[in-house]
Formats: sequence, C-alpha cells, structure tokens
Amino acid sequence: MALINTIREKSGWAVGAIVIGLLFFMVGGDLFTGQNSFFGRSDRSVGEIAGQKIDYDEFNATLEQAKQAFVQQQGRQPDEQAMGYLREQAWNQLLYRIAFQKQFDKLGLTVTDDELTDMVQGNNVHPSIRQAFTDSTGQFDVLRVKEYLRNLDKMDPQAQAAFANFEQNLRPERLGQKYTNLLKMSTYVTSAEAKRFNESQQAQVSLRYLFVPYFALSDSSVKVTDEQLQAYIDKNQGRYKVEDGRSIEYVTIPVAASADDSTEIGKTVNELATQFAAAPADSLFVKLNSDNPTPPAYLTAADMPEKLREQLPLQVDKVYGPYAENGTYSLYKVTGQKTGDQAAARASHILIKAEGATPEADAAAKAKATEVLNKIKGGADFAAMARQYGSDGTTATGGDLGWFQQGRMVPEFEKAVFGATSPGLLPNLVKTSFGYHIIKVTAAPTKQTYRVATVQKSIQPTEGTRDAAYNKAQELKGQATDFESFRKAVAADKSLQKTEAKNLGRGDQAVNNLQDARALVRWAYGADDSDGPGAKNVGDVSRVFEIGDAYVVAVLTGEREKGTADLASIKPEITALVRNELKAEQIKQKLSAAKGSTLEQMAQAYGPAAQVKTADNVVLGQSMIAGVGSEPTAVGRAFGLKVGQKSAPLAGEQGVFVVEPTSIQPAPATTDVAAARQQLTAQRTARTDGLIFEALKQHADVKDNRARFF
Repeated sequence: MALINTIREKSGWAVGAIVIGLLFFMVGGDLFTGQNSFFGRSDRSVGEIAGQKIDYDEFNATLEQAKQAFVQQQGRQPDEQAMGYLREQAWNQLLYRIAFQKQFDKLGLTVTDDELTDMVQGNNVHPSIRQAFTDSTGQFDVLRVKEYLRNLDKMDPQAQAAFANFEQNLRPERLGQKYTNLLKMSTYVTSAEAKRFNESQQAQVSLRYLFVPYFALSDSSVKVTDEQLQAYIDKNQGRYKVEDGRSIEYVTIPVAASADDSTEIGKTVNELATQFAAAPADSLFVKLNSDNPTPPAYLTAADMPEKLREQLPLQVDKVYGPYAENGTYSLYKVTGQKTGDQAAARASHILIKAEGATPEADAAAKAKATEVLNKIKGGADFAAMARQYGSDGTTATGGDLGWFQQGRMVPEFEKAVFGATSPGLLPNLVKTSFGYHIIKVTAAPTKQTYRVATVQKSIQPTEGTRDAAYNKAQELKGQATDFESFRKAVAADKSLQKTEAKNLGRGDQAVNNLQDARALVRWAYGADDSDGPGAKNVGDVSRVFEIGDAYVVAVLTGEREKGTADLASIKPEITALVRNELKAEQIKQKLSAAKGSTLEQMAQAYGPAAQVKTADNVVLGQSMIAGVGSEPTAVGRAFGLKVGQKSAPLAGEQGVFVVEPTSIQPAPATTDVAAARQQLTAQRTARTDGLIFEALKQHADVKDNRARFF
C-alpha cells in the first residue's frame, strides 16, 4: 500500500473506512463500454489484450472487486442480469489497464507519489472523496478526511482491503486523465470550419422541384442480382463491419398452469374461504395464507377491485369470492365499515371541444353539445352518442369514466357530479377548460368505505404439469438430430411454435424476449454448463434448457465471424438500397429523355408519378424538405445553382429530384466565429473519450473468450 506509506511519511495520516464506497467509482463506473470478441485457445485463458493473456483467476479477481462494490452500493447480491453488467465492467477495466498502460509507457507518462497524496488530501482531491466529505452546507471539510485517514489501522480488514483496491486504481485513473487530456487539447476547429458552420445554419434557399418517389416503380419490376448486392457490400465495407454472431431457431414450451391445476387450487381456496369467514384474527390469517399479504384497509368504491365493487353494498363479516382473475384466486372479507372523508362516484361523459380559441368557436361547440344533449333527452343511447360525438379517450368505452374520488377531476366537473343525489343524466351542460361536457351519473356519490382483508393465491403449475412440459421438450430433442429433422418435428406438432434469433452477440444475456438466457447463448458459441456440450457446427441441436417458466430446445442455424458482413446476413437490408439505386437510374434516364423547358412540362412528359412542388426557406445545414424528409443531395445541389437554373435529375434518399431555386438567401457576413468554434470544439471533445477507447481497443487486437466460462 505505497500511497498509505507515502501519506504517513508526509503527515502521519492513515486512510479511513470511507473509501470503501469510493471503490465503486473505479470498478463500477461506465466510462468505457464496448466489446470485441472471439475464442482463445487456452483452457484457462479468458482472453487476450495487446498480446497479453488474461488468466481466469485474474479476471475473476477483478470481477469480485466489482461485485463487492455493487453489494456496498446496492445493499444486495447482484442477480444474473447485474452480473452480466459487472463482467463487462471488469473486462473493460482490464482492457483499459493493459491497452492504455502500453500507451502511457510509450509516452513516458507517470504519476508521482506527491500527485497521489494530492488526490487524497491536497488541492486536487478525488471527486469521490470530495463528495463523501461535503457537509450539508455544500462545503468540503478536509479536517474530516484527516480524521478518517488517521484511523485506518483500527478499521476492519475489509475496509483496509477496500482502500487498497481504490489505491490501485488512483494511478491508472490519473494517467488516463493525462492521456486523454493530451488528445482532447489537440482538438481544434479552424476559422474556416467555424465560418462554414455558421453559413450552413443561416443560408436558405426557396425552390421548386420535380420529384419521382422510388415507390412509383414496383419492386417486382426491378430485379436485383446477388452480384450487384455483393458489389455494393464491397464498395461500402466500412458501413458493414460486424462482430461475431450466432443465429438459432428455437421452440419454447411454457410451463403454464392447466385447467386441472386451476381446479385443484380452486378447491384449496374454497376451503380457505370457509376458514376465512370463521377466522378471529383476519390480519394473521392473511399473513399466513396469502401469497401477497397486505394489511386490511378501508377502501372507497373507487379504490376496491372491480369484482368486489360489483357486489356493492357490502355486508360486514361476509367473505366474497373466490374470484379467478389474471392467474390469481382472490378472497375478500369485509371486516368493518364507516363513513369516509371524501365521496366517490361513477359517471360517463361526452366532451365537445371548441375548434379554436375564438368566441365563435366556443359558441359552435356549445350549440353542438346542446344538440347532442337534446338527442339523449329524446331517447338516444348515451354510449352510442359518446362514441359518435365524444372527443377524448373515453369514446371507445361509451364515455365511461369509471369510479373516481373527489379531488381527481377539474372543479366544475366535480361540482356537477358530486352535487347529484341519484344516478341519471344531468339536465344541463357543464363547461370546463376542456370544453362542454354532457354528464350521466351512473353511480350516486357515496362516502361509504369498507375495511377489506384480502387473501390471494396464485394459480401455479403442479409438478405433473411441469413434468409434462419437460417430457414434451425431451421428445422434441429426441426427434431432432439436425436442422432438417428439427424443423420437421416442429411442423408435425401444431402446438409448437418456432422462433428465430439472428446474430446473437457473444456477451448477450437475453434471446429475444427470453430473459436470463445466458446458458443458451453460451451453447450457441460452443460453450455450455457441465451437463451438456456446446454447439460445434451449424445444425447442432441443443439440450433442453430451463429458462424462466419454460423449457427451450434450439438448433444452430448460422455462424457469423468478425469482419465484413456476409451477403446472406444483410441481404434484406441492402436489397432495398440497391433496388433504389437501380430505380434511380431508370427514373433519371426517363426524365432526361422527357422534353420540355419547365418542370411542369418534364413532369407531364414523364407521367403521373412525377410531382412538381415548392419548398420555402430550406436551411443548408439541416437539408430538410418539408413533406419529403432529409435530402442533403438535393438541397446541396440547389445551393450550387443560380436562381431559375434547373439541375440534372439526381438520386436522393426518397426518390429522384430535379431542383430549381427560386431565391437564395446567403448567410450574412461572419465577423465573429468564436461561438461557432466553441460549439464545434465542444461537440468534438465530447466524443473523444469513446473514440480513444475504441481506437486503442482495435489496436490492441482483443480476443474475448469469456463465453467459455460465463
């Protein structure tokens, strides 16, 4: 613990327990993210970074530090999802230490003991220490730091170990700051760049344009060959860089409670209902017998479950239910009643809004609402009128607002509803800030509340049901020996549904909507738990996995290696792009052949698919054409023409354009570019950390073999 000794030599201080919390800053932070991975060959190697192998024990020690920090911060052990995050953080920490250290050594960057001391108790205190020792007034108290520092030797071993870990990270953190600052300080924006940026944000053009959308030609009329697609990939390799990926097809056999399971649990709940009615201590009965015990509470009609509300008025000491809903049986026992503080009511309404803020619009809305109200008074169905004339989200339910308590609606509406003494249509319109309301009270206001004790039992599958699902999964596994037999077995059983997951990443935790499916991903990459081998070749069929409340059987359908994406994996995506390129050539040829000196004449010669439109005040730096979208090529070309000059047909994002500027407003002369330079510099600097890390990661030739172990 070199830093402790240095601090002792300088001031006689020792470091206190507060630094336990600081560890998380180093190993749990999210400064760097990303992954690059493929299998290594060593049985104990988790991977390789810049030629240095990472042993399993070394990685696990770093992971354990991250795990301990998580427990300190969250007060609980990490679940599998959190462990996936922590493994990524541990890996990135090792990557940072190794890959960056080589750069530090090459540049001769160092951090002295004096600097480390300064980070703990000097003028440049570490942010975590400063935060931990800042009082309620916002003042940092260095005396409190010194007091803690004097007592480290008296702290428990865990506290001392925590600081040792924190100390180990102080030096590389400061080195990293120095390194990235060197690069950030090299960020520069020239005056010419700032001037162009200003001009692009202020220059505007108004234009007329002829537009032929790509969808004007049917997709079936344009044939795209694999040779054309591959040529497009070869030309745009930088856009289609990919990491390792594995594709699978899988069948999920859910373990769901059957009708027999529900009936069996229903019998138990019926017995509980009899016991519940005679129970002398309702709270204790709920605690002992409910899957989700909650203390009995007084409920208004607005707050109680719908099944219980349907039984109003309720009787004290009566048990209601059981009611089966959403996979749960519920019993309700009414143990008391009293008058509450606020009334609850149920109502429906029809809202007629004014189409504008003028007196004329308000008068029109009132007249329309009066007409509808008179129709209802004349016998028209309220719900039907609500669906026809209502203008809010209640139209689908016939205007029903359900039960609500006082204080939940606007005052004018509440005054009308809670002023009613009986159900029925209110004779007059009610005006609120939303418009004119036609109101029907469907349950009269009441302050009656009931004390309700609730027992709930989940409808869970029995062991027999679970065994049946497992046996079905094993049967599929037994029939499927390769890709073809897997598909054939699934097709033969109409109860099975096949799902595809393409290009699973090496570190993925989930497979589509299957959460905590890490074991399945590891299998696809050739690794598995001790009870089964991983996939070795396309067509291999997995063992039966238990994932959540389901059994899963999968087949490996594809492997993608790091590099440029192969045609098969991105064919649907690039087919549309190449097809549009081919459509653009056809459209441009036809437009070029269309005779006429004006856009209208060219459009008429082309046919109905050609449209002539206008766009005003288009900004060069935004490249947006209203009604079309982002079209940088068309907008840029318009700025390169003279007023009244037509462009040649050009391919855009959504179709082919011929543009003709009608007016061009150049940007005013720029005399002060400081603000633009500052804005561009900030944008570039903000990207620096991530770009540095990605560049060094690529240079480090990272080999990630974690999937073999985790």
